[in-house]
Amino acid sequence: MYSIRSTTLVVLTAILLIAGCIQGSKAQVVPAWEAANPILPLPMPPLGIRGNLTDLPDPPTPQRVRLGRWLFFDKRISADGTVSCASCHRSENAFSEPVAVSTGVRGQKLLIPQPEGRPPVPRKTPSLINQAWMLAPNFFWDGRINSLDELDVLPIVNPLAMGSTFAAMIQTLNNNGYAPYFKESFGTEEITKERVGKAIADYQRTRMSGNSPYDRWKTGGEANAVSAEAKKGEMLFSGKAGCAQCHIGQSFTDNIFHNLGIGWDPSTRTFKDQGRFGVTKTEKDRGGFRTPPLRDVNLHPPYMHDGSLATLQEVVEHYNKGGNPNPNLSPLIKPLKLTNDEVNALVAFLEALKGEGYQDNGPRAFPQEIR
Repeated sequence: MYSIRSTTLVVLTAILLIAGCIQGSKAQVVPAWEAANPILPLPMPPLGIRGNLTDLPDPPTPQRVRLGRWLFFDKRISADGTVSCASCHRSENAFSEPVAVSTGVRGQKLLIPQPEGRPPVPRKTPSLINQAWMLAPNFFWDGRINSLDELDVLPIVNPLAMGSTFAAMIQTLNNNGYAPYFKESFGTEEITKERVGKAIADYQRTRMSGNSPYDRWKTGGEANAVSAEAKKGEMLFSGKAGCAQCHIGQSFTDNIFHNLGIGWDPSTRTFKDQGRFGVTKTEKDRGGFRTPPLRDVNLHPPYMHDGSLATLQEVVEHYNKGGNPNPNLSPLIKPLKLTNDEVNALVAFLEALKGEGYQDNGPRAFPQEIR
């Protein structure tokens, strides 16, 4: 039989153990927003994409990627809490969107200022996949930004896009419990526009697309991954059609600026959108735009910088006729004399570039201030 002292000791020990378990369980409670957005290892590149994220000069960290994922999808950063980066860069559309003109806060259409007092113009939202493998530091259609980190904070303060200010953004993030995650990512709790840009850019760098039917055929050796028509289209792409002169590499872009005659008005002999000229003020660049990547291109019509071509069929037909003649037309653009079957084969090849590995509908919960 236990003595009273022994019984008391057992009871006290049990109480302490239960209390310890309760405290331990409390310490292990993960906030809902962390459970919805855990720290994960950096993804490996899918089939068809060469190079690891860890090989980049300043590679992403899992902590910054998690922070950037929150920031990318968090609408509270905008002036009225209605839009985020993901509003215009939708996962289901390869982080672009299926409209010619994007909409920002208060229903405003996103327009780009033009030089020489010309009226502002809309531009199609570009895809964000495979940004880690850009071959040259030319971002946006006109290449006016040299850094993905710098690019990613500009929509926040664009009055037509997210309509906020850097000061308001920082206050919003501080008021909503983000500071600990900046410390986790950067070493201190200080929130700056540069850190916001770096975190969002690191998240974007993890959005890699590959393992498409084309990759499974061309790299993986899976003979039946694509149709015979798509295989014919790949031969045309690299041969008769000359597409591979500009659409090169694993993302199918040279990141160089070319004039295809899109937007040229022969009656006024000018472009509605001046393109690269607005950056360089060099006449030869008037009407020139960066070669867009082609992976997952079938997911975000309409096409070209102004969204003026509704389908991939129309895009191929534009090249087939030799573009729109104008004083700055690229010397690479010439009539191709493709048959209808060859046009269809090229479209089938482009559709075979639909990949996977980047899809993400975002976290279900976001940081909150714990009071």
